Amino acid sequence: MSEKIVGAHDDGGSQGTAASRLLLSTNIWSDAPAPKPAPVLPPAPTPAPAVQAPAPAVRTVAPVEQPRLNQWPPRKLSLALQGGGTFAAFTWGVLERLLEEPHIEFDTISGASAGAINALLLASGLAEGGPEAARARLNRFWLRLMHEASFRSLMLLGGFSPAGSSVAFGPTLRSGQFDPFDLDPLRQALSRDINFEVLRDARCPKLLIAATRIRDGQQQIFGTDAITADVALASTCPPLVHCAVEIDGEAYWDGGFGGNPPLIKLAQQSTTADLLLVQVTPTRDSYVPITLAAIDRRLDQIAANAALNAEIAAIAWAQGSAAPALRLSRIAAEDHVDGLAQRSSTDLGRGFIRLLHRSGREAAARWLGQGTVSAKAQHPVPVPELA
Repeated sequence: MSEKIVGAHDDGGSQGTAASRLLLSTNIWSDAPAPKPAPVLPPAPTPAPAVQAPAPAVRTVAPVEQPRLNQWPPRKLSLALQGGGTFAAFTWGVLERLLEEPHIEFDTISGASAGAINALLLASGLAEGGPEAARARLNRFWLRLMHEASFRSLMLLGGFSPAGSSVAFGPTLRSGQFDPFDLDPLRQALSRDINFEVLRDARCPKLLIAATRIRDGQQQIFGTDAITADVALASTCPPLVHCAVEIDGEAYWDGGFGGNPPLIKLAQQSTTADLLLVQVTPTRDSYVPITLAAIDRRLDQIAANAALNAEIAAIAWAQGSAAPALRLSRIAAEDHVDGLAQRSSTDLGRGFIRLLHRSGREAAARWLGQGTVSAKAQHPVPVPELA
């Protein structure tokens, strides 16, 4: 099979295979007689050696500092935090372990749904008191959530997953016994743990928070200057549990529908080449679901990862052409928690949340200890195959 030439074209703009180009250049299809052989000329006399001019003085120029691609762990890191109900407790563990590294600086953080909440807790803590304050914010939020098992708390977790509560609470919602206008525990929790004013501080990492615009179904990414409590609520607003959140005349639902989490925008906005994706929603499931709850759970997982898979493929393409220095790595909860695809993202069990948190810490420690890039390359981010 001939190899197709990609790159420069003829003056007419045509392109073809390497073999066809070779055939055209040698003109083997012409009916004209072969040309006569060229006469052999005597060798030219050897010229006298030229007198070499003195070498010019060499001026020493300081080299331009290049990024140290073999440096591990990276000194500056951007994070993409996926949402997925209580599965995001895994991200809590990952962030807690990363915050213990004294030399890692966070550049830009993107998030959707529960990933947006983790991103806001992290950024707010860093801006107000550094890594210690960020760890305290994350711990306080998740421990409070873990020790509240009321119906309101369970509904709060519905705000972490686009379809996580559709089966469990669907009959109640349809019966009219449940009023979504009364659900505001998340706003109260956010007001206690996140200072939205400090997010604009220079010490705060840049933020990209995703929500889904209902009018046209497009993803809306809110930058740091536009982030308010309403933006956080919009990013965590599943339509079957909460009413739409209105911002500047537009109505929004959960950000997990359009980009969970935003990845391409993160790569565009980052000033570092190192991106870390923390993926909590399982991509793999060895069982075929047959019950309504299991089918709904699997559909939720597939939908949560669909847009992300497309963005991972786009990043992989960019790495091979326009951005070869870009390094994308991934920590996936399903690689560290057995049977995660069979668990519910609304499970508030203390033991389950502790397991996720502990597994996240261990996964982050393993990622940090991978050594150089050559060692890290043994576990690349998987790129979805195209049929």
